[in-house]
Amino acid sequence: MNLIVKFLIFLNLFATVSSCGQKPKDISEDISKKHTSKSVSKINGVSFVASPLVLEQKYLDPVIKVNANYAAIMPFGFLKNLEHPEISYNTERQWFGETMEGARQYVKELHKNEIKVMVKPQIWIWRGEYTGYLKMENEEDWKKFEDSYRSFILDFAKLAEEENVDMYCIGTELEKFIEHRPDYWFSLIEDVKKIYKGKITYAANWDEYKRTPFWSELDFIGVDAYFPISESKTPTLDDSKIGWQRWKTEMQEFSEKANKKIIFTEYGYRSVDFAGKEPWKSSREMNIYNSNAQEILLQSLYDEVWNESWFAGGFLWKWFLEHDKINGEEDNQYTPQNKHSEVIVSKYYGEN
Repeated sequence: MNLIVKFLIFLNLFATVSSCGQKPKDISEDISKKHTSKSVSKINGVSFVASPLVLEQKYLDPVIKVNANYAAIMPFGFLKNLEHPEISYNTERQWFGETMEGARQYVKELHKNEIKVMVKPQIWIWRGEYTGYLKMENEEDWKKFEDSYRSFILDFAKLAEEENVDMYCIGTELEKFIEHRPDYWFSLIEDVKKIYKGKITYAANWDEYKRTPFWSELDFIGVDAYFPISESKTPTLDDSKIGWQRWKTEMQEFSEKANKKIIFTEYGYRSVDFAGKEPWKSSREMNIYNSNAQEILLQSLYDEVWNESWFAGGFLWKWFLEHDKINGEEDNQYTPQNKHSEVIVSKYYGEN
């Protein structure tokens, strides 16, 4: 082989080796660019009210229009009173959306529309007594209640796993239950994880979450965000933003200490005077319609909280199936449907 041929072979090999050496670098640079340029969206959720109706596409179109990417499905179990030890659930007497069959149908339809789902089983106590006060009077009743609650939560955990649900909430505002029976909750979380392999949270009330002992076992710190923001009849935007500062600082510090992001498992305001004073109140005595209060308070929440790094998003309280039947100009409750607040929600959800 003469020198010219050897030289040509050497040049060909060098070019091949050089191109092979550069290709992985180019790919990794492209991948890096894709990852850094893609923004991570928040959980832009609505709390989907269980209904007697089957979920049809016409009921989902307004959810899509408001740019929601998540929905909380809320099947219910019922108790006669604060001391009653057995939960009634998945019965023929309940509305369709409150049952196992209804929850499954809702999940399927939401997933068809590429809307993610959190299944959030909740307890309703006769006459609307607050679940945070729920506690039994003796050990026997505690055992009965715990067995009943475990069945309730694990049955819907099975549904969540079968339907590939994105998040599961193991309870809502059960402060006294947790305070008196903390070991039970660690055990319950272990049992849920044996069944359900997705993300898990618990919905603690705004004044409860710092005392909840088991965040280390969950994926998110869930907060029902009814923080008092303003005592004004119709707060200004600046006033509302100032009202958030204390709560933001507390949540950021708590999130960083626990090394968990916070989600608002519920958030919202009524369309009434003094809506930001005690946002958890749904009493009929508060009945003076005030759409501006709701609009301003929602906007201040989005402006102050939504883009924080420790915050993962939240679920707006609440959203009804029959959108067209909500008379926004007369409804003084939490839903933003057919009110100007719906435009605000759509705007912020669309941007995040």
